[in-house]
Amino acid sequence: MSTTYDLIVIGSGPGGYVAAIRAAQLGMKTACVESSATLGGTCLNVGCIPSKALLVSSEKFTDAQHGMATHGVKLDKISLDLAAMMGHKTKVVKDNTSGIEYLFRKNKIDWIKGKGRIVAAGQVDVGGTVYATKNILIATGSESSPLPGIEVDEKRIVSSTGALELTEVPKTMVVIGGGVIGLELGSVWQRLGAKVIVVEFLDRILPGMDGEISKTMQKILGKQGIEFRLSTKVTSAKSDGKNVAVTLEPAAGGNAEKLQADIVLLSIGRRPYTEGLGLDAAGVKLDERKRVVVDHRFETNVKGIFAIGDVIAGPMLAHKAEDEGTVCAEMMAGQSGHINYDAIPNVVYTWPEVASVGKSEEELEKAGVAYKVGKFPFSANGRARAMAETEGFVKILADAATDRVLGAHIVGADAGTLIAELALAIEFSASSEDIARTCHAHPTLNEAVKEAALAVDGRPIHI
Repeated sequence: MSTTYDLIVIGSGPGGYVAAIRAAQLGMKTACVESSATLGGTCLNVGCIPSKALLVSSEKFTDAQHGMATHGVKLDKISLDLAAMMGHKTKVVKDNTSGIEYLFRKNKIDWIKGKGRIVAAGQVDVGGTVYATKNILIATGSESSPLPGIEVDEKRIVSSTGALELTEVPKTMVVIGGGVIGLELGSVWQRLGAKVIVVEFLDRILPGMDGEISKTMQKILGKQGIEFRLSTKVTSAKSDGKNVAVTLEPAAGGNAEKLQADIVLLSIGRRPYTEGLGLDAAGVKLDERKRVVVDHRFETNVKGIFAIGDVIAGPMLAHKAEDEGTVCAEMMAGQSGHINYDAIPNVVYTWPEVASVGKSEEELEKAGVAYKVGKFPFSANGRARAMAETEGFVKILADAATDRVLGAHIVGADAGTLIAELALAIEFSASSEDIARTCHAHPTLNEAVKEAALAVDGRPIHI
């Protein structure tokens, strides 16, 4: 224990590496413990970044097959080079993870390679060497949730990690779970030629999102060719090395149904990754879902031990972890910090994209909050027409008495980018009138946001 750090971060995902960089910027002597061969955690290596690379590539493939002719661009003999597509994905991952290494060097952050275990407050063991530190930050993220009776081999029955590494397009893929990961990766392989069947236990896809958004996206993805089995559970999936025999039953009980698939993707959600961290021995408290319990400063019940991101309560989103890492480091340095959890956007990178921020209609109704709705379709937006991307709409929910924006939901092209304006509106407690009276460039997709804000007051211009 010759070196004493101000902060040791365990985990180098978006929350961990951002916290380490911010702490270093604030003058703390900082180290980050990471056992993988590269920095960046699940997000950069086997999550957000590679999946988005494949989503973009598969969108281009589909556009070349079906979309370019609309614009007068005629292409013949379109073919798929899956190896090249995977090569692009691999390069994107390498460029991003190498970038984190550069940022660590730039900010003089030590990368301690190995698996970290908390011995006690102020002590972290990595491979038998104990490092002393004033503060410890747990940022170990999450892992794919298992389903009893289904064994993931990452060959025929895969998690999201295996679904990013397939060497051929499956004829049939069964996706267990109709959430974000299942729909994104299901979309990739459907575009490349697979028959994709999404099995969801609940009666709707995207269960955590606004109900109208869920229904709209099911219709759109259904038209694209994805088949949905809702209110259905998978009771078994057995691989013989070549195929997978899948057994389905109604969620409420009933007769079983058999399916045959080349690949089964298990994507029912994620769970906090805390295995082997020594939390029990250190006395760190967990909740009923095995998440680390923290206070408003992200400190656990053990002084000097903090936690952020997927291992604590809240949405499992990389940008949520990043913000928590920044604020946590600033609070350690004696600054104040703030995160408005109602202003954290959620995006599904299918095409069209889905994005939301703040409350859904169902949440407002359950809370008894009176609200007004403003909607505007992309079919009435000039830029969307020029792009031939007219599916979807913008929906803004505002307080009926004060007009303050409470939630916003978008289905449409570049929804993930458009939602930023609405997240900012919620962060600054803006009204729908504030958005409506802000000049928006013409012609842009953003004008649909302005029109939806106008529609809250019943006065949209272009519909």
